Amino acid sequence: MKARILALASSLAVAAPLAIGTLGEAHAAPTSAIDNPPVTLVGGMTSPRYDYTNAIRETVWVDTPDLDGDGKAERIATDIIRPRELDGTARVPVIMDASPYYLSLGRGNETEYKEYAPDGSPTKFPLYYDNYFVPRGYAFVAVDMAGTARSTGCTDEGGRSDVESAKAVVEWLNGKGSAHDSTGAIVQATWSNGSTGMIGKSYDGTLANGVAATGVDGLKTIVPISAISSWYDYNRWQGAVKSRHYASSLSRTIAQRRTIPTDCSSRLNYMDANDADATGAYTDFWAERDYRAGSLYDASKVKASVFIVHGLQDNNVKTMNASKWWDDLGKQGVARKMWLSRLGHVDPFDHDRQEWVTTLNRWFDHELMGIDNGIDREPAVRVETAPNQWETSKTWPTQSARTMSLSPRADGTLALGTPERGTAGYVNNSRLTEANAVALGANPNRVQLLTGTTTQDVRISGTPTVDLGVTHGAQAGQVSVMLVDYGAMDRVSATGDGALTLGTETCWGAATTADDACYKDVTRRLQSTQLQVLARGWARLDGPGQHDVTVELAANDLVVPAGHQLGLIVSGASNGVIAVDTSPGMYTLDLRSTRLNLPVSGPMSGFAPGHLTAKDTDNLDRGTLPSLDETLWPR
Repeated sequence: MKARILALASSLAVAAPLAIGTLGEAHAAPTSAIDNPPVTLVGGMTSPRYDYTNAIRETVWVDTPDLDGDGKAERIATDIIRPRELDGTARVPVIMDASPYYLSLGRGNETEYKEYAPDGSPTKFPLYYDNYFVPRGYAFVAVDMAGTARSTGCTDEGGRSDVESAKAVVEWLNGKGSAHDSTGAIVQATWSNGSTGMIGKSYDGTLANGVAATGVDGLKTIVPISAISSWYDYNRWQGAVKSRHYASSLSRTIAQRRTIPTDCSSRLNYMDANDADATGAYTDFWAERDYRAGSLYDASKVKASVFIVHGLQDNNVKTMNASKWWDDLGKQGVARKMWLSRLGHVDPFDHDRQEWVTTLNRWFDHELMGIDNGIDREPAVRVETAPNQWETSKTWPTQSARTMSLSPRADGTLALGTPERGTAGYVNNSRLTEANAVALGANPNRVQLLTGTTTQDVRISGTPTVDLGVTHGAQAGQVSVMLVDYGAMDRVSATGDGALTLGTETCWGAATTADDACYKDVTRRLQSTQLQVLARGWARLDGPGQHDVTVELAANDLVVPAGHQLGLIVSGASNGVIAVDTSPGMYTLDLRSTRLNLPVSGPMSGFAPGHLTAKDTDNLDRGTLPSLDETLWPR
């Protein structure tokens, strides 16, 4: 398998940028095609019926207006595979994955790339979607986002160019717009019934969110996996900046190996000039890249159903991108479903493969084929509240969750009840590591507040917040806040996002010599740890003096076992954001203005003030905390 993957990478240099195989009969409009293909149902699900080996494989270039400002219309490379038996007799629904990664960084756990025959026709589609769904009567469409692979234009870090390039393909599949083959001949998607479902992980799923937020006709459902719903919430956290000029840096990375050399310096310079790194502010630049409530796209326009999948330990695309998207879609009455796992930035195909493929099969059957299989009447939400322990519910957060406020005491404890007068302070240290911040014992560079031990299991479900009254003397300061579970137990490791690739493999669909459907098995990487950071949050504090701020932490859903303690850590900038205050100044918390607001399901009696029982927090094992100093891309 490894040798085959390396061979794929080496073949990229010879892929013809504009040549495709002969479309032949694809040009001819079917005169009596039906709008849904005949299918075979086994156990209520579509099952293999059509020949994958002999399927039609073709490439078209979908036309869009000028997206990069050079005055020329764009051509969006669109690779298609569909059942040959249905050509001219039945129109088929489409599963579409639009991506910037097909030739740049690759797709999936095994880093697969697209491959092409000498005549330019596609021979390999990354991932298993084509192998699995084409024999079941679907077409699969793999789109090169504008500015990447074999498409023209420039990348836009989630902006108009990115979204509109993928949207144009959905419109073409729905009978609108135009496309051409390598000879320049106009090609129509006469084989498509106009119903498209978009899917993808990270940037791919982000494009699905963005296209859905345009309200485009023909998009029936999206399945965003570990996806961004607001690029501000990916690059920022309440004014705190993740890294400098990230937008242009990411855009350069995903444009690697493109086959059409293009000068995108103007677009990159625009990003650097308008990303507001100096202030961390939400500007027009970020409003364009906000799919929840932005200037171009927003949740109120969404017509497609949405099946959200996210890892609750995702330190790349933070959980607020899923939780806020879920909330906003619910307010608009959008049909929703959601899976939340205990892993990080990991595809469900790589942590619960059988359950996931079965669920996805049923979801697309229902949303694109119109098969009444009951999936819409099942609990909408599935959450992994402990390793391999799943809970289902109709709503999220769980309906029984209620917000309880815990207040600090002068003795360093955190409890229910009336806040006490007093202050607590720390000396700012912009180099404080997360490991030092969470360790127990005296530390002048952070404030640590602890609850008593829990007497019963408590489920945290939703988004914690922390109210702070904080005073500092810097022209621009910041706070970092962490919610920590102290207590030894087996947890999903932070190493490798909690996924461990095995030496065995299983196959998920039909295959050819160029494109098999076999993938290495993956399991959870479990380890016993003394603690876990449950949620993080940051906030920029402009100007000296007192600031009353509510820091929103990352959403989570898990069970804190009886006998554990919760800790609240407040410090200066920690791993994950750039420090704007690097001086060793004093930050002072007003205890009466400070409280932890925790969404919990279960008794709170254990959170009375208590003695310190957690231990062994020095020299934490690798995998206890994420390696936040490594570069993270939305893959």
